[in-house]
Amino acid sequence: MTQTDRPFRSVLYIPGDKARALDKARSLPCDAIIFDLEDAVGPDAKEAARVTLKEELAKGGYGNRFRLVRVNGLDTVWGRQDLTGFREADFDAFLIPKVGSGWDVEAAAELAGDKPLWAMMETPPAFINACEIASHTRMEGLVMGTNDLVKDLGCRPGADRMPLMMALQSCVMAARAARIPAIDGVYNAFKDSEGLRAECEQGRDLGFDGKTLIHPAQLEAANEVFAPSEEELDLARRQIEAFEAAQKEGKGIAVLDGRIVENLHIVTARALLAKAAEIAAMGAT
Repeated sequence: MTQTDRPFRSVLYIPGDKARALDKARSLPCDAIIFDLEDAVGPDAKEAARVTLKEELAKGGYGNRFRLVRVNGLDTVWGRQDLTGFREADFDAFLIPKVGSGWDVEAAAELAGDKPLWAMMETPPAFINACEIASHTRMEGLVMGTNDLVKDLGCRPGADRMPLMMALQSCVMAARAARIPAIDGVYNAFKDSEGLRAECEQGRDLGFDGKTLIHPAQLEAANEVFAPSEEELDLARRQIEAFEAAQKEGKGIAVLDGRIVENLHIVTARALLAKAAEIAAMGAT
C-alpha cells in the first residue's frame, strides 16, 4: 500500500505523555494517530512525555494505523531533541509544526534521519508557500492547523468556514500536485455530532483525504463520511462495466444513466473501489 493509496479518514491526536490514552489508541478504529509532543503536553511534562512515548512505541500493537509523531517546533528548546531522539523509534513519519517554507522543511530533514516528514499547515506563510512545502522531496503529507490559522488571521469563521476557504483549497491543490495526502483540521466541539458530520462532509467535498480528531467519539463520523458510500461504489462498478462494454464495440465513451462516461471517470471509479478495498483490509486486521 502506498501512502497516496492508504486511507486517512480519521487521524486522531493522542497526548504523548498519557500512557493510558496511548494504550487505548491501540484498539480504536482510526486510520492514523498523531502522537503529540507539542500542544497537548505542558512545558513541565515535555521530557517525561518523550520517555513515555518512546516506551509505548517500542511495545508496538498499533496494527496498520499510520503513526505520526508531532514534535515541538525547532524554535523551541525541545524541538531539536524530539527529532534527534525519535528518529530511530518505530513510527511512520514526523509531523513538523509551524512550517512556513521549504527552508523549515529542510531544517527538520537535517535532524530527522531517514524518517519521512509531514507538515502542520497553520500559519499564513504556510498557506502562501503551500506548493513549495508540499513539493519538498521529504514531504509526504499536509495537516491543517485551523485553530492557529484563525488566531493569526483574526477572522471569525462560521459553520461554512468561508474565511478559511482560500487557505484550505490552496493546500488541497498543493497536496494533489505533489501527490501526497491532505488532512483537514479539527472540529473543536466534540459533543456536537451534527456539526462534526457537516464539517467532515465539507472537507470531503473540498478534496481532503480525512479529518484530524480530538476525541474518540468523533471517529465514527469521520470514518463514515470519508469512506466511499454504497451508492458511489455501485455507480463506480456500473461505470466500469459500461465503459468496458463500449470499448469492445470500438467506442471511446459510454453513456450511463443519461450521462457521458469517459476514461477519466473510470480512473476515478477504480480509485474509489481500491480505496474501499483498502478500508476493508484495514478493518480485517
